Amino acid sequence: MSIKHKNQRVGIFIDTQNLYHSAKNLYGGARVNFGQVLKDALGGRQLIRALAYMVTTEAGDEKNFIEALGKFGIEVKTKDLQIFVDGSKKADWDVGLAVDAIKMAPKLDTVIIGSGDGDFVPLVEYLKENMGAQVEVIAFGKSSSGKLREIADDFLDLSENPRKYLINMIGGNPRKPVPKVHI
Repeated sequence: MSIKHKNQRVGIFIDTQNLYHSAKNLYGGARVNFGQVLKDALGGRQLIRALAYMVTTEAGDEKNFIEALGKFGIEVKTKDLQIFVDGSKKADWDVGLAVDAIKMAPKLDTVIIGSGDGDFVPLVEYLKENMGAQVEVIAFGKSSSGKLREIADDFLDLSENPRKYLINMIGGNPRKPVPKVHI
């Protein structure tokens, strides 16, 4: 369990694709309410910086989503989807998120990672052991790495209250998609 107080300096690093795909796969296409995720992750503490990492698609229809995140005070870092000659695709921000978290850790008391990806286990260990940071994770527990949950100082499981953290949910069932301006 982590210690939380209003003067804590917090940095939030969101693996947008991880949360998006977890919500989509677990809850039939529902989308993440990133405003509520940010609010609950912060828990009344002092936000220093919130960053969301995402890969843009060939269609480039992420503009409304990026603007919506900006209204919540979340900075968005993007990079293009890589498409290789054989047709395979790569969409990954893990290293970028990790580097930013390590660079910002000296200015933070708490680092919050918005992802259930087990690839972040070494990052959490490094931040705790070498940087002295408190590290919290916020993700859908049903699709999160057990090891990541175990080593985090705190884990906020979005699966425990999906109605609170998802858009397009009525009675636990997804409904028709909402306009793209919503997140």
